[in-house]
Amino acid sequence: MKSMYFDNAATTRLDDEVLQEMLPYLKENYGNASSIYKLGRESRKAVEESREKISKVLNCKPNEIYFTAGGSESDNTAIKGIAKANKKKGNHIITSKIEHPAVLETCKQLEKEGFEITYISVDENGIVDLEELKKSIKPTTILITIMFANNEIGTIQPIEEIGEIAKESNIYFHTDAVQAVGNAKIDVQKLNIDSLSLSGHKIYGPKGIGALYVKTGVKFEKFIDGGHQERNKRAGTENVAGIVGIGKSIELAYENLNEHNKKIKELRDYYVEQVKEKIPYIKINGDMEKRLPGNCNISFRFIEGEGLLLNLDLKGICASSGSACTSGSLDPSHVLLAIGLPHEIAHGSLRISIGKYNTKEEIDYLVENLVEIVNRLREMSPLWEEFIEEENK
Repeated sequence: MKSMYFDNAATTRLDDEVLQEMLPYLKENYGNASSIYKLGRESRKAVEESREKISKVLNCKPNEIYFTAGGSESDNTAIKGIAKANKKKGNHIITSKIEHPAVLETCKQLEKEGFEITYISVDENGIVDLEELKKSIKPTTILITIMFANNEIGTIQPIEEIGEIAKESNIYFHTDAVQAVGNAKIDVQKLNIDSLSLSGHKIYGPKGIGALYVKTGVKFEKFIDGGHQERNKRAGTENVAGIVGIGKSIELAYENLNEHNKKIKELRDYYVEQVKEKIPYIKINGDMEKRLPGNCNISFRFIEGEGLLLNLDLKGICASSGSACTSGSLDPSHVLLAIGLPHEIAHGSLRISIGKYNTKEEIDYLVENLVEIVNRLREMSPLWEEFIEEENK
């Protein structure tokens, strides 16, 4: 049975062009980028070329890009690094209730170390309350960290406005842009972003590689001690093939950004129309306008998301009920609870994230099976039975 992959927010297939770009650095050009002989210099040249590719897309300087092992490391480095380097100025950090665990767990750890964290609310579409953000600012506030776009419901935050608020208050602004890079235009200068996290495997690049933008002048502590790589901020031999891969993947993403977004948004909208037409008692989660083009999160009432995923898997369909980083948990999504969904509805959510390799025929197959599975699971559900009895009274 052929797999049909609808979980591109969790990870993406490696692009063939990216793989071809990486292969020489796994075989012939295997030199350590810190070595001074020719083989090492060739690796160093490839690393710096990728740094330039990323800086061009973000509109920053190449020396403001630091390579990491992924989005989670970038978030940890930015938040802990900025907090600890600036603790003489204050100990207060503002974030939102719907951040990725890489941000929320980092903030919880900082709380244990004496930092004060404010978790601001979002509305029913997952958009942060800007007035609450302004009111949360204190003389001790040193950092605002708000994600660019949410990984579960796809909502895009008012990043420019948040950046302006941070700038006016002389507070550093970090954004987790792991889901947004490759799906939205990002100009760190225009948006007043001081620090930004991104990841390779979300944009058809390799796993195990990420990048962190930190604006010149922003003080932050290094995350890994050891050698002097990445301008003495991140020790360890550079993952040259991975760095080449992330550089190529971001270059390809922005060469065809408008075309890519148009295609996957059309597929996403077609999926939504089909589901709305064929399955009753659903709720679409998140803002349908301010949203990542390939994301759709729907709650199907009276069923469990886990049962839905298992049945889809039996049909060769890969999807998600929330963040891949919390898939081992049986608790309902913290994002869906934050936008006001009751537990029983949050439990029945399905996230579809469409990518560049998906087709209309695959959407048809997904919907056809979804209709059958939802109907069957509802017939087995005591909640559905109670609801029908109430409706027939």
